[in-house]
Amino acid sequence: MKNKIAGFIVIGIALLMGFIIYSYNSSLLSLATETCSVSGPSCLHEAIANKQIKINIVILVLVVIIGFYLIFFSKEERIVHKIMRVKEQMQPKKMTKENYQQIMSKLEKNEKKVLELVIDAQGSVMQSELTDKMGMTKVKITRILDRLEGKGLIERKRRGMTNIVILKQ
Repeated sequence: MKNKIAGFIVIGIALLMGFIIYSYNSSLLSLATETCSVSGPSCLHEAIANKQIKINIVILVLVVIIGFYLIFFSKEERIVHKIMRVKEQMQPKKMTKENYQQIMSKLEKNEKKVLELVIDAQGSVMQSELTDKMGMTKVKITRILDRLEGKGLIERKRRGMTNIVILKQ
């Protein structure tokens, strides 16, 4: 919920509380003066009623202050907009061969093929799939992946009995 809206709701609740406190306190004071046999400042009922009224007013003022704080000084909305802008900037680039052309021009033939297969698989592929698609031995694929990992282009993570090859961005 936006803070300004919450602030207005809190102010509305404070107004409702004020009405309830006013009606309760006026009946409390009239009841205290009617039932007390002692009149004046020594009446215990009237003293308790006055304390009750003061406590209710303090609580009401605190609720109003919270409402005004939410309306005028809250910064949640600005923070949300900044977070949204940062998330938009952090969106990964689409994985296409065109984005990696400059890098691919510096690679060997087999390294290029492996990197293209990883890109075609949207950035992650099982190492066993690369072995099948390339038609090479596991050792040969492992060496190619070692070189690509050394150049900072891919990353391998262990998944069960095989590795998953992930494209670094």
